[in-house]
Amino acid sequence: MMKTVLIILAGTAGAVAAIAIIVDMVLEVYIRRQAAARLREVLGPDYQRQRPATEDLVPQARSLRILVVEDHADTLRVLGSLLNHFGYDISMASGARSALEIVELKELDVVLSDIGLPDGSGYDVIAQAKRKQPVKGIALTGFCRDEDIRRSKEAGFDFHLSKPVDFHELRTILAEVGSISDH
Repeated sequence: MMKTVLIILAGTAGAVAAIAIIVDMVLEVYIRRQAAARLREVLGPDYQRQRPATEDLVPQARSLRILVVEDHADTLRVLGSLLNHFGYDISMASGARSALEIVELKELDVVLSDIGLPDGSGYDVIAQAKRKQPVKGIALTGFCRDEDIRRSKEAGFDFHLSKPVDFHELRTILAEVGSISDH
């Protein structure tokens, strides 16, 4: 799958961001494997049998339903594919209008949205989504001044992430949201 993703992204404007995300994932796998090897060294061969299955990069125990809203097609495709790979139920929209249609039709747990969209704004999307259903909002944007963060919170976003996305930070937030909605 990784080879396919890299081939698809070659030569595209979003390739650098996508490759950074993939490199982050590969490093995470490498670090986990090194830690597991060291633990087997210290704890002996029984470590492998004791290790929980969740230590590997596998889908989440509870699949969050996530709407990803991003007007940059390559970023939308890569982010959607990666989140899907980790077991999330993904819907994708390339603008505010299509995002609002999805909000009306589907039950969601999370709206992950860019702020600047060609036909509206992420502020409109999250405000409407929160009026419709109990969702958590994650702004994923290049707008990162204190004023931008304040405005995103006022609009209804619960989290504010800067582009390019730190995929580890995003996964941490999604794990937190998943544990909140399990209660």
